[in-house]
Amino acid sequence: MEQRGSGGRDGTEQAWRALGGDPALTGRISYGGPPGLLPARLPVMPLARATVAVCALAAAELAARRNGGPVPAVRVDDGAVATAFLSERRLRIDGRAPTSFAPLSRFWRTTDGWVRTHANYPHHRARLLRALDLPATAGVPEVGAALAGRRAEEIEETVHAAGGLAVAARSPEEWAAHPQGVAVAAHPLLTLEALEALEALDGPAAPGPGAPPRPLPPTPGGATLPAAGLRVLDLTRVIAGPVATRTLALLGADVLRIDAPQLPESQDAHSDTGFGKRSTALDLGSRTGRAAFEELLAGADVVVTGYRPGALDRFGLTPEALAARRPGLVVARLSAWGDDGPWAGRRGFDSLVQVATGIAAVEAGPGADSGDAHGSGGGATRGGTPGALPAQALDHGTGYLLAAAVLRALTEQTRTGGSFLATLALARTARWLTHGLAPADPADDEADYDPAPHLRETDSPLGRLRHALPPVTFDGSPATWASPPGRLSADAPVWR
Repeated sequence: MEQRGSGGRDGTEQAWRALGGDPALTGRISYGGPPGLLPARLPVMPLARATVAVCALAAAELAARRNGGPVPAVRVDDGAVATAFLSERRLRIDGRAPTSFAPLSRFWRTTDGWVRTHANYPHHRARLLRALDLPATAGVPEVGAALAGRRAEEIEETVHAAGGLAVAARSPEEWAAHPQGVAVAAHPLLTLEALEALEALDGPAAPGPGAPPRPLPPTPGGATLPAAGLRVLDLTRVIAGPVATRTLALLGADVLRIDAPQLPESQDAHSDTGFGKRSTALDLGSRTGRAAFEELLAGADVVVTGYRPGALDRFGLTPEALAARRPGLVVARLSAWGDDGPWAGRRGFDSLVQVATGIAAVEAGPGADSGDAHGSGGGATRGGTPGALPAQALDHGTGYLLAAAVLRALTEQTRTGGSFLATLALARTARWLTHGLAPADPADDEADYDPAPHLRETDSPLGRLRHALPPVTFDGSPATWASPPGRLSADAPVWR
């Protein structure tokens, strides 16, 4: 493969530096594949390429640490990356395309601009309609009429107060001046740091001695599965977190996803991101559910969370409390808007972060039919309707960065011991896209490429799946996952 120019290497080096990696190791990466994929006004393909590259390099680095010898060579193919970043759209279940966006998840015209709502989950739909004083049977015409006479930011606050999701479309300049935009801009792309256990489950605890360096034996049979033998508790939903844990499962980890039985989740979404994992349901508010979780935690190496900051605190699941009960733990946490600022505790999704941060405004442009405005990708529409990235790139890119942070933390633990905390946010990734990467090449038009080489068909408990292959590849890496996804919450809450 050929080395990419600044679009590949500069972004990779920025992300690898944020992860605390040895700069010399980026020379192990080669790039190739067709040009012009994931075309956009913003540098979406460079972001996608870089996040996959650092994830693969972190995996190769950990493999070398476990098995000895040099770090395996990493290969990044743009076709594989672009296909993986569209994995939820490439998925077929017995020939059926899954449903991605509900009718009320879309852009709406307001008196002063545009607002985007997210109502894929039934409880979010119900809250949106309740905030607008509409009946549960209301559809697109009724919601559109209710929103047309109101201001975008008024809608944003009214729906938020009701527990729903609506975000006013802002320009990059408006987001930069917004208090949450200011808070996000004060942070780097991600942080990976030592974590001290300063808080016990029932109150403060004096810091004890840190966990010793983690001895990781060679992977079984010499296989290049850098996460083999490691146990991951997956408390994430939707795309970004599940992409990270799907990647750790690819690399050999025993990943157990935990969902709250009272929160609905999409089986179609899990059919895309559940490869290699098992799935269970635990009510952490119940005595039995909490006891089962504590037993799992006692054997865990990694905990990945994807809920709003503070949402899990009442269960004693702050990073510090987890490390107090399980010294040597790697905690990786993901949020939409970041850990501080006035929106830190708000719900959010990739599509909404795009709208708030000015990405949708940058991607707006003439030429498409306005009836497509509710979709998640591919250009913008007539009449100034905000646009969207060609993929949910904030989700997927942050997912690969999250997996990379876990892998780098595991490598560091073999040297230093201790617990580690990785912190990422979709809004931080959005800022990197808009401010950190070299501008997209306007001459880099969409390529006509065949995704078939990067797709595979697999039998599963859900039926015959056509799915994207993993883009994370290095010498000796697995070609696909060891097992297909199963049904949500169908597994026992035990380690293998």
